[in-house]
Amino acid sequence: MHWSPRDLARHIDHTLLKPEARAADIARLCAEALEHRFWSVCVHGSRVAQAAALLEGSEVQVAAVVGFPLGAMDGDAKRYETEVAIDLGAQEIDMVLNIGRLKDGDDRAVFREIRDVVEAAQGIWVKVILETCLLTDDEKLRACSLAVEAGARFVKTSTGFGSGGATVEDLRLMRQAVGPSLGVKASGGIRDTATALAMLEAGANRLGTSAGVAIVTGHAAAAAAY
Repeated sequence: MHWSPRDLARHIDHTLLKPEARAADIARLCAEALEHRFWSVCVHGSRVAQAAALLEGSEVQVAAVVGFPLGAMDGDAKRYETEVAIDLGAQEIDMVLNIGRLKDGDDRAVFREIRDVVEAAQGIWVKVILETCLLTDDEKLRACSLAVEAGARFVKTSTGFGSGGATVEDLRLMRQAVGPSLGVKASGGIRDTATALAMLEAGANRLGTSAGVAIVTGHAAAAAAY
């Protein structure tokens, strides 16, 4: 498939999740998202209100992370974090599932937690972060199945804070698991145009990256040279 720079930009969640990020960094993130017309900015809950104010009236969405980056807190905390993020202006939620519970085989608890966040989101899209570098293929498949059953709209590879990020192999596995109706987001280690395009070709609907500007400008330069 041929991807124009505009098409590519609309598949990117422009992301800034470093704990040391300051208000000026969030303002720059939002300005870049407006300039390049990315799908969204993805930020911590404490930065949602700022991002929502800066992006008000634009087509750029605000996504908030929940249970980030470990996913190990109680499910009620994730539900409350979701409610607060939405009250502050979040339009999408990226939640980390409870990896330890999944490895315990406690699928009921994992399902209930995802479902609770989906319910708290009140129709706003929820993406479930699997942290694939910590999971076996069987665990990845189970996590995808639970996300579908619980009503999530996306499954997502990684937080970007683990020992590994998105891979083409994981994306293909996740796409096979959820079918064509659910979104698949690639995140973690996507820093250049070639990697971004490979992830999209492997089945990703969305890319989470802090290198969105480099990716789209690199693609535009390559298209112009061609």
